[in-house]
Amino acid sequence: MGRDELLSLLENPRQSGVYRLPLNGQEAVKQAARVAGFACLDVNLEDAGSIGSALERLGRDLDFPDWYGRNLDALKDCLTDFSWCEAAGYMLIIRNAERLLVAAPEAFDALNEVFAAAIAEWRSQDYPLWVFYDLRADERATLPTLA
Repeated sequence: MGRDELLSLLENPRQSGVYRLPLNGQEAVKQAARVAGFACLDVNLEDAGSIGSALERLGRDLDFPDWYGRNLDALKDCLTDFSWCEAAGYMLIIRNAERLLVAAPEAFDALNEVFAAAIAEWRSQDYPLWVFYDLRADERATLPTLA
């Protein structure tokens, strides 16, 4: 897929969602996000084996405002109000989530429910929010054009 095709895909809010991003596609996606004027935000969940540690890491890595309450409701509030980080669209790259997926699958699912709700809210405003995991293999769809 060429850069212009990837850019067109990423700018389309109807296509945004939660995906598994192959390692070999990360740099191309990040470059396209920058060209589109997106905020490209990285999260490293390497040490997150519980919902509490994952929420703490998300807040720190995403540089959430001081009012972030480190719970699922506060996560959704921050993900649906990026007034502290205005951009044409948003992309989260979540690395090293395997520990959370194995140790606390319910927490992993709860995070993804929040991500899906935030994506739906942005989509209703015609803004893209993408969430990409670098997971080696799970049930998440791989971005079809990058597989």
